[in-house]
Amino acid sequence: MITERRRAKLEEVARHRQPDLTVVVEDVHDPHNVSAMLRSCDAAGVLQVQLVYTIDKFPRIGSKSSASAGKWISTRRFRSIDECYGQLRREGFKIWATRIGQGSRPLYDLDFTTKTAVVFGNEHRGVSEAAAAGADGLLQIPMVGMIQSLNVSVACAVTVFEALRQRMGAPGWGMPKLSSQELKEMVELWSQKRVDHRKAKTKRSSP
Repeated sequence: MITERRRAKLEEVARHRQPDLTVVVEDVHDPHNVSAMLRSCDAAGVLQVQLVYTIDKFPRIGSKSSASAGKWISTRRFRSIDECYGQLRREGFKIWATRIGQGSRPLYDLDFTTKTAVVFGNEHRGVSEAAAAGADGLLQIPMVGMIQSLNVSVACAVTVFEALRQRMGAPGWGMPKLSSQELKEMVELWSQKRVDHRKAKTKRSSP
């Protein structure tokens, strides 16, 4: 059983989940970067993250810590960009791929209050040509320093918090975007994950 205070916290977080905002992680190699991206997504209210791995292996996302974002963010796995984009478009998402260069729109010019997916690519290669070509548009984070790139997890954080900023200022902020049944199921799932974690910890500590 969880405390009433803990349940209230889970309910509050669930009410602010944004099912119409998602991040696509394409072949990001370092699992620490993936974990950091998930943590930023959790903090910004993202409900689900899409994992597309065509070159690298799917990352192992730890969930041992109670603070691990892997426990609070759902993920879907895809073996191709076409498969991922097809699913997102069937769900009504507009897809923006991150890429520095001509033809990319500044992050702060975009409207993130609509159904939006943002694609982040590998630490060294960036998004693939397929991901860039298949997206509805390209975006980049404005920078004025000598180094014209950010760590992928930092770029993800900047982007999702810009989306959160816009959404907090839009009409209807604070009203749940999930149905009452979906909210109930989410809170129950999160409550069970916490219980399962505690049981596993107790079991590992036993002689």
